[in-house]
Amino acid sequence: MFESLLGCTAPIVSDHIVAYTQRGTLGYAAFIAQVKAWYERLRTEDATHLALYEPDGATFAAMLLGAWHARKTVILPGNNLPATTQQLTRLTNLFAGDFPGVDQQQRLATMTTDPVVIELPPLVADHLGVMVFTSGSTGEPQAISKYLFQLANEVATLTQLFGSHLQQARIVATVSHQHIYGLLFKILWPLANQRAFLSDSLVFPEQFSVALAECPTVLVSSPAHLKRLPDTMAWQAAAQHTQAIFSSAGPLPEDAIPLVESKLGRTPIEVYGSSETGGIAWRQRPHGTPADWLPLPGITLGEQNGMLCLRSPHLADENWFQTADRISLNEQGGFQLQGRGDLIAKIEGKRVSLIAIEQALEQHAWVQQAKVLMLAEQREQVAAVVVLSQAGLQALQALGKTVLARQLRQSLASSVEAVALPRRWRFVGQLPADSQGKHTHALLSTLFAPTHPETTVLTRADGQISLQMTIQPDLLCFDGHFPRTPVLPGVAQVDWVMREGRRHFEIPGSFVRMEALKFQRIIQPGMVVTLDLTWRSDKQSLSFTLSSSAGQHASGRLIFG
Repeated sequence: MFESLLGCTAPIVSDHIVAYTQRGTLGYAAFIAQVKAWYERLRTEDATHLALYEPDGATFAAMLLGAWHARKTVILPGNNLPATTQQLTRLTNLFAGDFPGVDQQQRLATMTTDPVVIELPPLVADHLGVMVFTSGSTGEPQAISKYLFQLANEVATLTQLFGSHLQQARIVATVSHQHIYGLLFKILWPLANQRAFLSDSLVFPEQFSVALAECPTVLVSSPAHLKRLPDTMAWQAAAQHTQAIFSSAGPLPEDAIPLVESKLGRTPIEVYGSSETGGIAWRQRPHGTPADWLPLPGITLGEQNGMLCLRSPHLADENWFQTADRISLNEQGGFQLQGRGDLIAKIEGKRVSLIAIEQALEQHAWVQQAKVLMLAEQREQVAAVVVLSQAGLQALQALGKTVLARQLRQSLASSVEAVALPRRWRFVGQLPADSQGKHTHALLSTLFAPTHPETTVLTRADGQISLQMTIQPDLLCFDGHFPRTPVLPGVAQVDWVMREGRRHFEIPGSFVRMEALKFQRIIQPGMVVTLDLTWRSDKQSLSFTLSSSAGQHASGRLIFG
């Protein structure tokens, strides 16, 4: 079993609970019987690789260990979408678990039902245990292989650093064990230390608030879940039983930490790493106070061209490994992360190749060229900038922008996970480029910058209206005006007056001239201003004032005729 690979000396308690499942508790003896049954089912198969996708954690663990004892390398896809399954057929013809599109003859639907009395052969440290996938800079998924000794080393690191704080708490996870973080924290770490885990991966706060309240529990989660703990639920019982909270698979927003602390009574332990490197560093930030990342035991850090380099027992060899993350090392041996240096984005904890989405779009007959980027708004969104082909232009004319975007989005659904599908679209004649011909994120993102402020009607009367305007910092009109001290241009103010005037009043004719135009105070990002408009139909004039708590900013009249 896996604990023997770690050199664990604690005696195995033969009746300890391995997992809590929908069918009840799964004891150690019953679990070992399942492992042996899967070993027996797999050991005579010629294929060296087994593709495994199984949502139930206990069944997954039995399949995984049975495969390892049978000396199979287990391929762990992140999803079972048709396109993913098709790619897996290039690697193996042996499947187990939930693969709806796989031929029944290729898929091992059940373990053997024959009585199993065999002894399991020992696990071998240098056996190639798992293959996971991560998006490479070319957009093609890159296979990352892990030897059993790498996984064992990582579990030993977790036990050394955090084990004494957890006692015999049950592990509850909101993350999938199909990914390396969930595999380690939800499955392998508990198995190696005789700690029970909840077989289901929980999705909704209502689910894990109940699970946390039942007994002493460790929550293995991600920012996607932790930053959305609702105020409408009672968390007191969950807080009493929560022993520790782990967060990984993406950056945890600073303002999410006090939220978690107030609901669950614990400061999350953040773990930083990747599929390629395994765990690298950890930190805790009580009340969201800044804190540098600290390397995990055995990790040696370095820096080359601003990128993080490391040597680690979680890697396959002792060579230096350079990541794609920009860092700043400190004198105490820790570091600060300063963003990624490639085109990989993390969305709701999932690594997504923006290049892969671009390539998938460019396979469509309507698309000549595409660029995909992340927009950092209230919620991170994937956005697409598309140059249409001739067929695409005809489709745009026939269908309209909304339907066209919807159909392009649907065309991606078989190869792109739902969370990574573009939500914002721009169709352009050509992609914006800088002087070197590069389509930079800054240039592309300006296509999505708002051109008008958020506006709310305060009062309305005959020929008069009062509007509240929130001046967002990302308004397009602030671009270059001015870099160090952004100021709202007067021409933008006049444009908003004209836009809101025509929106709320029936103004005939064309704009003729401006009268009595005055700019008394500057307007800067973040301000909330009031726009008062008065329309005089007899004089064809639209009078306005822009004011705030600081005083009056601008006033004048627009004449139409």
